[in-house]
Parts: sequence; structure tokens; C-alpha cells
Amino acid sequence: MRRTGAGVLLLAAALGTGAGFLVDQVLTSSGRPSFTPAVSLPILLVALGAIVVALAVPIRQATRGTAKRTVNPFRALRVAMLAKASSIVGAAIGGVGLGLLAFLTTRPVAPSIGSLGTVIATAVCGALLVAAGLVAEHLCTIRKDDDDEQPGDPGLEPRIDGH
Repeated sequence: MRRTGAGVLLLAAALGTGAGFLVDQVLTSSGRPSFTPAVSLPILLVALGAIVVALAVPIRQATRGTAKRTVNPFRALRVAMLAKASSIVGAAIGGVGLGLLAFLTTRPVAPSIGSLGTVIATAVCGALLVAAGLVAEHLCTIRKDDDDEQPGDPGLEPRIDGH
């Protein structure tokens, strides 16, 4: 598994920003109120980040030899994939928050403090989820062993004589 790259996160954030801005633009042009995320969304984003990091800590302890029990490698892979997905979702939701913020600040009418606070909190907590996902992904990586064979090593090449 490859680590989450900055390009993927920037793309998710850019798509989220565009989507957030476009949704508010379409809503207000059709005469509806602009979209404001629920107050619980930032709380859930921070809770998800904390859970992802908490799931990754035992894996880090097992790979460093400080744990009293071993960790199932499938569980480690699942937690690593959850961390990767969390960072991408955090970038997208943070981007949506930035898009909503950009729309609210470009309007001639000043937005209400409540809606502006929720939008800013969503963008910040999306960034916190990205950070938590990247930290958890780092905690799930294992050190490369010196005795690992590489794909081009002679020990892995098939023998012609069938042995």
C-alpha cells in the first residue's frame, strides 16, 4: 500500500471547495437559503480522527515490539486503509467548508455569526481529520527489514529446471 500523497489530498480539497461553492450558488440562485453544516459535523470529524489514531496506536506498539500481544496483519491493513480514507474524506469535507466560506464572504450581505462559525469549524475540523489520518497511517507503517528480498533478487527468479 502506498502512503497518501499530497496530490490526492489537494485534489479532494479542490473538488470539495468547488462543490461547496457551487451548492451554495445553486441554492441561493433558486431562492433557497444557503447550506450550513450541522453543528455536530465538526464534532464528529474530530471524534473520527481520535478513533482512527486510537486504533493505530496498538499497531505501532506491535510493530515496535512494545506490545504484549501481536496484531493481526489484516486488522493492521484495515486500520491503514481507514486512515487513508479518513485523510481523503477530511480533505474533501474541509474543502467543502472552504467553498461555503468563500461563498459566504463574497456575498454583499454579511453572514450570520452562527452559520459562519459552523462553516469555519467544519473547515478546521476537516483539516484536523486529514492530520489524524496521516498520523494514523504513519503509525501503521512497518520498518523495512534488511533481509526482505526485492522483486529483482535472484532468490525470487523462477528456475528453469523446475526446482
